[in-house]
Amino acid sequence: MTVTAESLFRDYFLPLYPDDAKADLGAARSVDANPANNPHVTAHLEEAAEIFVKMAPSVLGTTSDVLALDFTDASVHRLSAAITREVRDRLMDIGTKATGDSLLFNVVVHGAAYVGTCAVKAHGASWAIRRPLWESLVRLHSHAGDADLPVFHWWLKSLADDVLGEDAKGATLADRYRAHVEVPRLAPKDLPIIAPTDRKLPKLAKVRYDAFYKYLRANLPELKDVGRDFPSPERFDELGFKSLNFLLVGGGRMLVVHGPTAHGLHAFWLTKNGFEKSAFWPCDAFPEPILRAGEGDKLEVVLSSDGDIRTFELLYWGP
Repeated sequence: MTVTAESLFRDYFLPLYPDDAKADLGAARSVDANPANNPHVTAHLEEAAEIFVKMAPSVLGTTSDVLALDFTDASVHRLSAAITREVRDRLMDIGTKATGDSLLFNVVVHGAAYVGTCAVKAHGASWAIRRPLWESLVRLHSHAGDADLPVFHWWLKSLADDVLGEDAKGATLADRYRAHVEVPRLAPKDLPIIAPTDRKLPKLAKVRYDAFYKYLRANLPELKDVGRDFPSPERFDELGFKSLNFLLVGGGRMLVVHGPTAHGLHAFWLTKNGFEKSAFWPCDAFPEPILRAGEGDKLEVVLSSDGDIRTFELLYWGP
């Protein structure tokens, strides 16, 4: 039977909701359950996060040294890597579903408190309290605007088959944290400048890793290293770039390397310290996809998907 975020919610969590919340989930998820800002309420979430730190290594089948749950952004990525299909299935089987004895229930509600507390501690976010408490949102102020982040639902989605299956395509817990917390909170204006934005960076027409390396040496000597997380020479050549373009953004603080392959558009973001992140958009080979500077702090992507032209924007520091 396929496991989805919806089936997990229905089978393990919904029966534990108060009757009025069951009757109107929309209100439960939108109405402030702590209008007086009672600090004791948020203290319960902090306590739940600390409980998760203690319980996670054993229930996830790893060690405290490997997880190192220290309330940093990096710890969310370590946590996400520990969530496998085998772990999920084992959590589902321990304890009685739809009760407080379910291990899955306890891991998710305490884990949501942990991930939310990471955003609170690392990025100055705050809790928007809901009822039941595990529905509480994380209120984050960032360069992209203000957002209320449903960390409990991130957990449910991260446990679904489309994330943990063999052909997984869904976003992991780390993917969601990166996209909704780390990227919007990135302070790119604090990054060191690689090179002035008016520097001419010609297209690289014949792409191999050795040619790419020589290109950087000749045109961007300030960029000393692409970083350990940049694709290996073998993987880079396997991608089969038809060409590569280079775009300095953010006042020259980031370099976007992008180009089409047989399967779509790849892009890499580099800072002066090397690789920062990457993105891939599947698309038609013709017309060739375009990535270019947009208005203000935006990049614009234009591509064709099944014959339909799509245009969208993203912040210049990437997804």
